[in-house]
Amino acid sequence: MAHTYNWRMENPTLATKWALVTGASAGIGEAFARELAARGSNLVITARRRERLDALARELLQQHSIRVEVLIADLADPAAPSALCAELDRLGIEIDTLVNNAGYGVSGRFNNAEWRTHADFLQVMVTAPCELAYRLLPGMQARRTGRILNIASLAGLVPGSAGNTLYAASKAFLIKFSQSLAMENTFLGIRVCAVCPGFTYSEFHDVTGTRSLVSRMPRWMWLGSSEVAKQGLDATERGEIVWVTGRVNRLIKTLVKLVPDRFALRRAQKFSKSFRAQ
Repeated sequence: MAHTYNWRMENPTLATKWALVTGASAGIGEAFARELAARGSNLVITARRRERLDALARELLQQHSIRVEVLIADLADPAAPSALCAELDRLGIEIDTLVNNAGYGVSGRFNNAEWRTHADFLQVMVTAPCELAYRLLPGMQARRTGRILNIASLAGLVPGSAGNTLYAASKAFLIKFSQSLAMENTFLGIRVCAVCPGFTYSEFHDVTGTRSLVSRMPRWMWLGSSEVAKQGLDATERGEIVWVTGRVNRLIKTLVKLVPDRFALRRAQKFSKSFRAQ
């Protein structure tokens, strides 16, 4: 974490609740920040790209009576989660909603990348979300209220396929982690939800280098990031523990459960060639 930027507005009607959104500089994370701001929550937004976070903070402050703190952090650094939480303590901010959204994919097959690349990926996708939840959960438990949203994926609920080897595995971990964490904390007034989007309009596929592939997918399979954020927050408030966004994605999840594993794996492998570099 390099710098803290304070974009507070002096307004006595400011909200009292705070949400922390990781990976808030673009895509689904940005959409969650916008939706939370519209619902009256103060924000702590974090990512690596300072300019985008600053621009988002200024925009949200103009539109809503909230406060926004911008914290620059690279969650691939094992020290980043504890540093983020230490900064929150210094600022006197108690987080009521945690959105573990930061993430990306590593294209290609498992042995095509150096282990350091995979280790950084696992730090961002698995370790950092768990540590942030671990560090922020005691405060939620003491206040007997809180929300933890782990942004997983439909990929964590369907058979794996070649390419992006650790991506689906990391999302499946987040789903199981969310289920157990929810069971441990529901009676304390804390709601935990694994939000599982399918294909979503964002920069994700540009970063993984698969934009040309996924552009061939039919439009009815896609959702906008703002709709994913809205559905995710609504599902959490309803008490859903795992929520798949979009009717098509929920149908896919159901069908996968009904067919034999061997058949599902073959179909997943064939289908994944349409959108995944292998």
